Amino acid sequence: MAGGTFVNPGNAKQFDGKITGFVLATCFVAAMGGLLFGYDLGITGGVTSMEPFLVKFFPGVYKQMKDDTGHRNQYCKFDNELLTLFTSSLYLAALLASFFASATTRILGRKASMFMGGLFFLVGALLNGFAVNIEMLIIGRILLGFGVGYCNQSVPVYLSEMAPAKIRGALNIGFQMMITIGILVANLINYGTSKLEKGWRISLGVGAVPAIMLCVGSLFLGDTPNSLMERGQREAAKKMLQKIRGIDNVDEEFLDLVDASEAAKEVKHPWRNITQAKYKPQLTFCILIPFFQQLTGINVVMFYAPVLFKTLGFGSDASLMSSVITGVVNVVATFVSIFTVDKFGRRILFLEGGIQMLICQIATGVMIAIKFGVSGEGSFAPGEADLLLFFICAYVAAYAWSWGPLGWLVPSEICSLEIRSAGQATNVAVNMLFTFAIAQIFLAMLCHLKFGLFFFFAAFVLIMTIVVALLLPETRNVQIEEMQKVWRSHWFWTKIVPHADDDRKPVTAQT
Repeated sequence: MAGGTFVNPGNAKQFDGKITGFVLATCFVAAMGGLLFGYDLGITGGVTSMEPFLVKFFPGVYKQMKDDTGHRNQYCKFDNELLTLFTSSLYLAALLASFFASATTRILGRKASMFMGGLFFLVGALLNGFAVNIEMLIIGRILLGFGVGYCNQSVPVYLSEMAPAKIRGALNIGFQMMITIGILVANLINYGTSKLEKGWRISLGVGAVPAIMLCVGSLFLGDTPNSLMERGQREAAKKMLQKIRGIDNVDEEFLDLVDASEAAKEVKHPWRNITQAKYKPQLTFCILIPFFQQLTGINVVMFYAPVLFKTLGFGSDASLMSSVITGVVNVVATFVSIFTVDKFGRRILFLEGGIQMLICQIATGVMIAIKFGVSGEGSFAPGEADLLLFFICAYVAAYAWSWGPLGWLVPSEICSLEIRSAGQATNVAVNMLFTFAIAQIFLAMLCHLKFGLFFFFAAFVLIMTIVVALLLPETRNVQIEEMQKVWRSHWFWTKIVPHADDDRKPVTAQT
């Protein structure tokens, strides 16, 4: 593309090192933080479609659902403010927690944040499982949100800092893989408990299991060299770098860490620092990527899937099984990104995934418009329902190998050490803010926009794909502390990012 949209990372420093079993095992344990977020995404929609749960906590919704007049507008069937508050309160809490997690991650280290995230989630899951009133339910959701906020802030950073540059994408996507596994496990549990009178208690309470796994696992993790260096533990940082690279001579990479640490020490106010001109690209994408990620509409599909399928005429069992099917697709497609992100790069996955999601959103909207129109009355025949499920699965697959994993990978790898905790906190905060907003208004949007809701999300998918094509450089195989060179070589950002403080040879930009 004219103007140098593509950036060749070939001139960036490449350091020696092996892919060690220690790194793989460490990143696997840390990635389990994604199970918490994924389990909640998958479990909530299923639980809110269970009749015993609705009868106990949301009798108004249950009455609407059981309306047998045959003329109830399907688009508005589940529109209830208290129900959406239950779903979305977690994400508002996660937004607030991300700012506390930023300080914890910087001062106490990445593993401390992961442990605290697991602990919050554990208490929240137990409160939800034993809830006897709506207040107990909401308090549990808020604690779950703090757990998600802490984990989503610390885990992607931990994975990016531990991984060698050549497989950083694959190891970081382990976080998204665990999210998808958490969603799938939650869907299976919901399917198994949906016929039990107290099944919703099992579904909500089992969230304690991944929380315990993370708490215990984090106790045995070592912190990253970057974090140790940031906290003044220079010798420990070098020993950890030698351990994760599998070689004794890590002097060149270690000196890069020293330089980054010295730069970080000069920063007294990371939140003020990230607004400086030289960090504008990082701040821009730490805001835009999570904003766009939520406006793909994916979380609507994931945590409202059973409700959505039931609204569109699927039976109760069929709606839960359809959620299991989309969960399987989500896991399988995420595996695709693991094996392609470091081979083909981030940009190509963003662009292909965006085009595929756009097509599927439009096709879904057209099908729903034909069957339901603006009145909201109608249903799908079995063959038509299968076709709709195909388009939704194709959409989920496209997201799962593009915006899903890359939405966490790219923000965690583009920020230098002095702004990394602030950058990731911004990423998580924006992600949770718009997850909260969409969760809070989705059912009302479906009621008012009707089939147009899918065209609404399709429009944003088109916009985000254009933004990536024009403004996001390729970051594959670039050392995490060398990322600033990539921005200085990009056709657009080179006009904004000052060059005076970097006398090293920049990365070559391609036209």
